[in-house]
Amino acid sequence: MSRGRPPGRGTRENTRAKSLAELRTRAEALRSEAALERLARSLRADGRAGARALAERCERRRAALAGERRRLSRLFALRRRLRRGGCERIAGVDEVGVGPLAGPVVAAAVVLPDRVRLPELDDSKRLTAESRVALDAAIREQAVDLCVAEVWPDEIDRVNVYHASLAAMARAVAGLGVTPDHLLVDARTVPDTEIPQTAIVGGDGRDASIAAASVVAKVHRDALMERLDRRYPGWGFARHKGYATAEHLRALRRRGPSPIHRRSFAPVSQLALF
Repeated sequence: MSRGRPPGRGTRENTRAKSLAELRTRAEALRSEAALERLARSLRADGRAGARALAERCERRRAALAGERRRLSRLFALRRRLRRGGCERIAGVDEVGVGPLAGPVVAAAVVLPDRVRLPELDDSKRLTAESRVALDAAIREQAVDLCVAEVWPDEIDRVNVYHASLAAMARAVAGLGVTPDHLLVDARTVPDTEIPQTAIVGGDGRDASIAAASVVAKVHRDALMERLDRRYPGWGFARHKGYATAEHLRALRRRGPSPIHRRSFAPVSQLALF
């Protein structure tokens, strides 16, 4: 073996020549299950207590990577089946903002390509704000097409929030530049479309296309509520995004409703001063 060449699959590296600090730095940099397994195998033969402890850490990281790989594979399973059946353009559709007392309902429709790299993709509610923003950027960069639609409180109050959420999803699908062969929708049926569709309960945690739509819609709405907080200061929209937190309810009692509150929602109609 030439100097500096990494050990092959069947070989075991002599780690005793390296300090534990060097080995820890190297282990942290590894992102491959196979590489972590090779290093762990060498560390287990090292003899030093610190090396054995590091081998256990490598194995835990390898197991975590394997679990994440299996989770992502399950997220893309339905897409794979639809593609085998001839569907080339599959759109995930999801909405956010049904529950808040203020601000719009937002829906997104996202068409992902056949090959996509979106590590840590998940239901937007399970992600940190930082992870959502990073994923949103990656989705927008890789997507074949996407569209975001908003339905504002005046329409929500007129038609009710359930029908407003359906309208937002229908508008997001209609706004796509390409016509999908199939829609994957989180728990609902998109109206006013002849495109075949599948509703999946809990779809934002079970399907990659819906999860991507969930992330895009959530990041869009959060950014919108932060901008609205600057336009309508005093209700705390940047912090609670319109949801009925204790802070929000106190502001409603004190200030009454803002122009973006949903008058048809009981906490607003009961606490607001009209």
